[in-house]
Amino acid sequence: MAEFGASEVVAARRARDSGLAGTVDKTRSAWFPLTLLAALLLLPALQFAGNYNYLIHLTLFTAMYVVMASGWNILGGFTGYISLGHIVFFAIGGYFAGMVFARMGISTIVLAPFAGLLAGLVGYMIGLITLRVRGPSFIISSLALVMIARILFENWHFVGGAAGVALPANDLPAEWAKLPYYYAFVAMAAFATWASYRIKHSKFGLGLRAISKDEIKAESAGIDTRFHKVLAFAISAFFVGMAGAVWGEYLTYIRPNIFLVVLMSVNMVLMCILGGKGTIAGPALGTVLIVAFNEIFVATLGASEINVLATGIIMMVSLMFYPLGIVGTLARRGKLPRILNWD
Repeated sequence: MAEFGASEVVAARRARDSGLAGTVDKTRSAWFPLTLLAALLLLPALQFAGNYNYLIHLTLFTAMYVVMASGWNILGGFTGYISLGHIVFFAIGGYFAGMVFARMGISTIVLAPFAGLLAGLVGYMIGLITLRVRGPSFIISSLALVMIARILFENWHFVGGAAGVALPANDLPAEWAKLPYYYAFVAMAAFATWASYRIKHSKFGLGLRAISKDEIKAESAGIDTRFHKVLAFAISAFFVGMAGAVWGEYLTYIRPNIFLVVLMSVNMVLMCILGGKGTIAGPALGTVLIVAFNEIFVATLGASEINVLATGIIMMVSLMFYPLGIVGTLARRGKLPRILNWD
């Protein structure tokens, strides 16, 4: 009789869990990101109706930052370690693929996964050292990493030093020249978003989120926190390195003052914070908003420090009302629209 009662309890719990999962599935929007991806794939067809190179560039630029912000989110959002040095992996990917392209003619789009793997390997080795500390000490160490890399690349003559290296442009007509890079970045953005979802809902992702909540308790629960943190660092670096690889060929130039700009690292962080770090849709939403703010303010206020100030004010006001980011705060309040529920 007791065994029968225990079985009933287990069955009841499974039914409850299935009901909760069903409720989540009903509120999750799977169709919206797929529809958005389809629209992005069809967007270049506008070129048949006129010159939409600026729109193509803006979408391409946004997709590149979605890749980087989603990658950064694995370390900064899921694990809770804020890094301002991820631009180093952007440079590693850009320089590796750019130099191979310049000397052997292999497109950086083909080389992007290998550039990402190299960046991930370097990230793993750096993580073994820097992730021994946490909090402000880790943030400072990540900034020091950028300074060291900048000095190294500026004095490394094999990669052109401070002057950098020019890369050949493709032979496509002007209206189609951006398309290979456009589709590469859109594909990488979709992959980074999908991978973030898979990681978050895996056993590994559960460990990362436990570290973010309380690292000491996570260790007490038997989680190998060191392995989790270092692997998260490497995966995060992989996505940023892939983005850097294609960006170099798109610009037709690799140079330290293009790839090693702290502001780009800051943008990754701000995009995740504004959208909602630790969420899936947050980095994408934050990227779209910040790129849109920058474009609007540059167009209306000019390329001066005023547009940076205006963006900063928008960020400050937004975080006053959305302290967990837009997606995070709306989810906490139970007001998140279905189209933003990708978790």
